[in-house]
Amino acid sequence: MRTRSNSGVRLDYYQREVHKLILDHQQPATGLFPASPDNDHAWIRDNLYCILAVWGLSMSFKKIADQDEDRAKTYELEQSCVKLMRGLLMAMMQQKEKVEKFKSTQHPLDSLHAKYSSTTGRAVVKDNEWGHLQIDAISLYLLILAQMTASGLQIVFSLDEVAFIQNLVFYIESAYCTPDYGIWERGDKTNHGLPELNASSIGMAKAALEAMNELDLFGARGGPSSVIHVLADEAQKCQAVLQSMLPRESNSKELDSGLLSIISFPAFAVDDPNLITKTRDAIVNKLQGKYGCKRFLRDGHKTPKEDPNRLYYEPWELRMFENIECEWPLFFCYLILDYCFQGDKMNVTKYMQKLEEVMIRKEDSIKLVPELYSVPGDKAYQEQCEPGSQQRIPLGRCPFIWAQSLYILGKLLQEGFLAVGELDPLNRRLCSEKKPDVVVQIVILAEDNEIRDKLLEYDLHVQTINEVAPIEVQPARVLSHLYTYLGRNKKLGLSGRKSRDVGILSTSKLYSLNDRIFAFTPQNFDYEEYYMSRDPALLASTFTTNVAFLGMSWKQMLGRPTITLLATQYLLDQGKVPMAMITTMKKLKSGYINGTRVILGNLGDFLSTSAITNLSFLGSQEDGYPDKLNPQVQAYLEEHLLKSFSNKFSILARPAVIKNSRTLRRRMSVKGAIKKTRSINVDSETLGMEGEHNVPHLERKPSWLEVEPQSGRSPSPEDAIKKPFSRGTSSSQLSQVQPVKENSPTPPKDSGQPINKNMIPTIVRHRTTSESQNSAYAEQETDELLAMLRETESLDEQGDILQYLVDTQGLDFHTEYILEVTAFTVTFRLVNESSDGPLLLHHPASLLWQIPYFYLATPLGWQVSMSSGYQLLFSGLHAYMLENGKIVTVKDLLKALYEKACTQKLWGLVRHTAGMLGKRVEDLAKAVTDLLVRQKQITVGMPPHNEHTITAPLPENELRQLIHLAYGDDESTAMLTQELLVYLAMFIRTEPQLFLEMLRLRVGLIIQVMATELSRTLSCDGEEASEHLLNLSPFEMKNLLHHILSGKEFAINSMGHGNFSVISNKSNRYGKKSQIVLEGHSLQSGIDVPMTEPDRQGQWLRRRRLDGALNRVPRDFYPRVWAVLEKTLSQEFLLSIFQCQGLVIEGKVLQPNLTQEMTSGELKFALAVETVLNSIPQPEYRQLVVEALMVLTLVVEYKACGDLGGTITVEHLVHKANQIFLDDQMRCNGDATLCCAKPPEQRNSGGALLCGGAAGICQHFYDSAPSGSYGTMTYLARAVAALLSDRIPNREEIECTIT
Repeated sequence: MRTRSNSGVRLDYYQREVHKLILDHQQPATGLFPASPDNDHAWIRDNLYCILAVWGLSMSFKKIADQDEDRAKTYELEQSCVKLMRGLLMAMMQQKEKVEKFKSTQHPLDSLHAKYSSTTGRAVVKDNEWGHLQIDAISLYLLILAQMTASGLQIVFSLDEVAFIQNLVFYIESAYCTPDYGIWERGDKTNHGLPELNASSIGMAKAALEAMNELDLFGARGGPSSVIHVLADEAQKCQAVLQSMLPRESNSKELDSGLLSIISFPAFAVDDPNLITKTRDAIVNKLQGKYGCKRFLRDGHKTPKEDPNRLYYEPWELRMFENIECEWPLFFCYLILDYCFQGDKMNVTKYMQKLEEVMIRKEDSIKLVPELYSVPGDKAYQEQCEPGSQQRIPLGRCPFIWAQSLYILGKLLQEGFLAVGELDPLNRRLCSEKKPDVVVQIVILAEDNEIRDKLLEYDLHVQTINEVAPIEVQPARVLSHLYTYLGRNKKLGLSGRKSRDVGILSTSKLYSLNDRIFAFTPQNFDYEEYYMSRDPALLASTFTTNVAFLGMSWKQMLGRPTITLLATQYLLDQGKVPMAMITTMKKLKSGYINGTRVILGNLGDFLSTSAITNLSFLGSQEDGYPDKLNPQVQAYLEEHLLKSFSNKFSILARPAVIKNSRTLRRRMSVKGAIKKTRSINVDSETLGMEGEHNVPHLERKPSWLEVEPQSGRSPSPEDAIKKPFSRGTSSSQLSQVQPVKENSPTPPKDSGQPINKNMIPTIVRHRTTSESQNSAYAEQETDELLAMLRETESLDEQGDILQYLVDTQGLDFHTEYILEVTAFTVTFRLVNESSDGPLLLHHPASLLWQIPYFYLATPLGWQVSMSSGYQLLFSGLHAYMLENGKIVTVKDLLKALYEKACTQKLWGLVRHTAGMLGKRVEDLAKAVTDLLVRQKQITVGMPPHNEHTITAPLPENELRQLIHLAYGDDESTAMLTQELLVYLAMFIRTEPQLFLEMLRLRVGLIIQVMATELSRTLSCDGEEASEHLLNLSPFEMKNLLHHILSGKEFAINSMGHGNFSVISNKSNRYGKKSQIVLEGHSLQSGIDVPMTEPDRQGQWLRRRRLDGALNRVPRDFYPRVWAVLEKTLSQEFLLSIFQCQGLVIEGKVLQPNLTQEMTSGELKFALAVETVLNSIPQPEYRQLVVEALMVLTLVVEYKACGDLGGTITVEHLVHKANQIFLDDQMRCNGDATLCCAKPPEQRNSGGALLCGGAAGICQHFYDSAPSGSYGTMTYLARAVAALLSDRIPNREEIECTIT
């Protein structure tokens, strides 16, 4: 008999254990593992964990293969792994149509199933009978597939399977914003089937995306066609969201032991070592017990108090499970593996002992890991009173093969049969190791020689697009389109990538395609799409943000990032390169920008150091020509070669001016039409309180938002026939008339008789023959407005006129427009072959023809050719202006105005016209999603009556419609809201600390506070401040928002032409007025003005208003409020000293039973409190209520009162504190005696405060510091003491100052 080494004998033991416990249950046909002998359902997740021990054992045998039988065992074990992985692949491929559908819908019913029949591989339950959407399971499959392939196993056999795997990558790409049922298949912990965003799913998806990137599924035998491609930005989104969530698992689960699978083996998804430690420590401290770890707090699964006859729990039941949750030995296995990968042998030994103490030994001496340990029913009460005191009993499956497999892996690692690198051939475990600094390569290209020469004046040497040939430079949208070809497969019915988003990580690579090299400009520099990219200062700021982002996020990629920027005509400001761009470019030459290393150079010089990705998937693989470019791609690339952009709008060119008294009167009647749509309120007395009655509503015509435009004033076709001379119609009949080219005349379609000389057009003076005076006035008014529109030089006036026309006529109104005759003759040509030639009418060149004042009696469909290049189309006796054969509508005029406003940097007009045209800001849906997935809710609209809350990601069209609905006619503020959402998303990605202790972002209130701050700083009224706010450039708007969020003091600097810049006020020596530098004045003129006493006033009022508008609360505020409510249900307090029936705020009650449903750290509880607080419309008053709640928490924490009585109305505390404050002010003759601190007989009869403080609270009280003898917290404490005076124990006198 052959002798075996000790290691061989030991491995033989583990092989017998694996065969007996795992492989004996593998189905021979499918390779899948059933859940139990009585249940043939095979879960994807459980099967994958089961096979890990088999894979680990195969690698252990491979290392010692000193005999042929060891090599045979290695091959047998490896093929068992391949069999299972292919079994799961075949089961999922049978649902390929679900993968295709889910990419578009992300709907739970369209998801791949979470379990299949282990005997057939087919579905075992219907779509709606199980929580199938489990992104972590699909992600785990892709991760294990990548690791096994990297270890040398051949799992994928064909290119069709490669295409399916590529589409599985698309399936999990949106994990960062897709709520699912999670690792425990239950979603919300009440088990009502409500999916939620789970950190464990996001982490597993992030790991899978990184592992699959650039992986050849055919291993060493593969080629370009078998490589999987992942856009790096998708993994980065998951990383950012994961980082913001941990150690929280979801909204309903403040912590979950399942997170061990993503902070360590197998995912290694977290890059921050501190966050890994924080999450692990939280799990050990809160969830670990003697028998394992609880899955999450208040987990009722298999506890003695769970009702086994139903799946779901009532919310109030959850409290019953506290301290008796089942403990799972599975998590000891995760901790053992975690410490093995850390090399911490002491903790490996410690947890191995803990695990083996709770394992169950069989008769053949094999130790089994049970599924869980539960408290016996008769000991549940004792365990709740004294956690950890009672013996538990094993329940569920034994062995629990998921845990047994991980236990065997841990033993193989502990005994040295496996190295950690063999279980992780892709080296994911190193992701949290410190990396060398990233060097960002910058390339600046000029659109043409003119711009290159302008940059050369500043000693900036750049190349033009033509000079970088053969490298081709394209916008990001071209790369986005190319990636839609990835993963296409006709046989499987798979259409490839759906998402059109391409982030900065993807555009910072170079791409090779056959013999061509492509560079792509960043998506947020697309000048055609977004008005924000027309602001050079914002572009410069965005660029530096992008560089910093690349410095932090460029990981696990070969080569350096390369940003390619294109300087185009859009960047020029009155023909000059803006200084913001010049300054930024010069900083680049220094080698560092904001702490990130950069290199400025030419594209050709960076080819050898850049990250380059091969776009091999663009070949015609399915047609058998993998090396030949797909014909569709070839055609697309030829069609979309980058061209320079030019402004083609010329409709509003100014002609000679004619003024008369009628025009002046009309100008006065429409003046301020845009301002009338504004809804921003800056009145401090009513901030946050305006309702619908405050907002002027104009009757609106259908806009771009409405699916089925209504006719409004426009008559029907029949009406048009009855009233042939009515003006200003835009009926459906007219909209069907097609313009006809002069060189191919055709008879007018609606003319039943042949044309004769009697029908030659004649000129008739305009006479109104309408049926009523009202319509006559309206028609005449429209004519005059169109005339005035042509005359005025002011873009603001043009905006007012077009606003009025949109309100009264609609966007699609056909303008009967004014034409300036520049030739001595105008030729009217009949569009009919039978005509006898043109009739020439001679007029002086100086004559201005205003079409609305003339009728041209022509048959339907005739055209007039003008020497100016425009045409007139006569339709139903109406003349319409044509440009390039197209009727000019109000919408076309708005587009022209928008372009001019962009050029002249009139940002208020830009925002308003952009809103009227339905333009969008860059990635609005993505920005909102970025905020939501970081557990921030959003409200849009002006509080309190028009606020709409966004709690889940929405498609872009729905978002824009919701925002415009919230603001009614106020297009400017609707666009500003979109803009601010983009900035908020920028900040939460780069400076998440700005959003600490903020749960809900009320954008409407933030806008009001921004305007209020401008009003305060510029010492102007509210309407002026609103105009100044809307006229801020995008960069200054972003800057102001940052100052508001950070609480920094700022000052305003006039830039001329009504433009202002926001600058940080770093010195406290001078007041705000000395910081306002107006146009034409020297900075020195006010620099020596010392801060006066009035300038210090308002500081705390402003702080409270800002914090209230931002919904900011003190640290640990929500858990402390929870403690107040929780004590009410504590047996100890019910029997002794504390009793309260809830907290009342604005008539809404925070019930004590919330603590039965939710734990103190649960996001759902915080949102419940936040919802009640948000019923307070005034932000500064809200903050005083928050301070009052904090005082109440102190009363409870220090057990200062024996009984709080029934419900506590928190506002009563605030008003009582205010009254005590006023009494003190009268006693010491303080500042408040000038307004509110007066005897009752001297106050207003109506009871209103003289200072106009919100909610009847004195402004001076709002403006008091929280601490000190005269601080608000002191008065609130005194108010609580007064309220509870008969309940406070009779002790010695105590100092009531809050410090």
